[in-house]
Amino acid sequence: MDLHEIDLNLLVVFNQLLMERRVSGAAETLGLTQPAVSNALARLRKLLGDELFLRTPGGMVPTPRAQLLAQPVADALALLHGAMNQRISFDPLTSQRSFNIGMSDIGEIYFLPTLMDALKTQAPQVRLSTVRNSAVNLSDAMSAGQVDLALGLLPQLKAGFLQRRLFPQGYVCVFRKGHALDFGSNSKRRITLAEFVAADHVVVEAVGTGHGRVDEALQRRGIKRMVRLRVPHFVAVGHILAGTDMIATLPQRLAEKIVEPFGLVWVKHPAPLPDTAITLFWHARYHQDPANQWLRELIFGMFAR
Repeated sequence: MDLHEIDLNLLVVFNQLLMERRVSGAAETLGLTQPAVSNALARLRKLLGDELFLRTPGGMVPTPRAQLLAQPVADALALLHGAMNQRISFDPLTSQRSFNIGMSDIGEIYFLPTLMDALKTQAPQVRLSTVRNSAVNLSDAMSAGQVDLALGLLPQLKAGFLQRRLFPQGYVCVFRKGHALDFGSNSKRRITLAEFVAADHVVVEAVGTGHGRVDEALQRRGIKRMVRLRVPHFVAVGHILAGTDMIATLPQRLAEKIVEPFGLVWVKHPAPLPDTAITLFWHARYHQDPANQWLRELIFGMFAR
């Protein structure tokens, strides 16, 4: 016999008859009429090829086949009832959940130190893993629950995704202290567009993010740079700028994080570049998931401006 042949309601009636031993009692408890209970029992008898209950002056007595089914049916119904009625909860203090977050190397530099420090006290056993937005099909991975959240400038996440804006992101020029464009702390701390164009540049291509819009904006304005070096990510830029006379156009929040460790300077960009929005994304399938909700609120509370 296949499970698809059995109406679950018949098993509910069977289980209640085992406890009540009377059709009238089972009907009253289940909120059914006596004919309805009798009809359900008749269907189950036919399906299983057994009388299941025999009428006696003391009530309905289960047959050996019914006794054999009694405990497995009761256990199965209890398991289903618990599963259907349980409230999914998330306790960060005791959870050992592992979260996967899509972010770039900028995100790791900017978000992770603060986030990990907060987790140390608020969720001491929770673990994080980061996933490069360009290393996976981020949309599919988030839809499948393989990546819980994504942070950054991610224009490809559209249909099926929810989002909350964290902060606007501007761009600045960055170079080493002592560079020919470094005018010192008491001077104008600005460079002209001509000086920007004349400099040697390192450009970060950052596939899988929206940072390529900077290059598009410069090209639309006819601003041409002498690009001496192209790299696929931001993480090495601090080292490169510290040891060369090249300059770079970088997100301001990244610049603020790296200037001190690498002995760099950042100044306002001479080109009128538009701000971009750094956003927190999650898939609609996990909008009500308590663990996902908790991490979203934590990140939003710490980084939203």
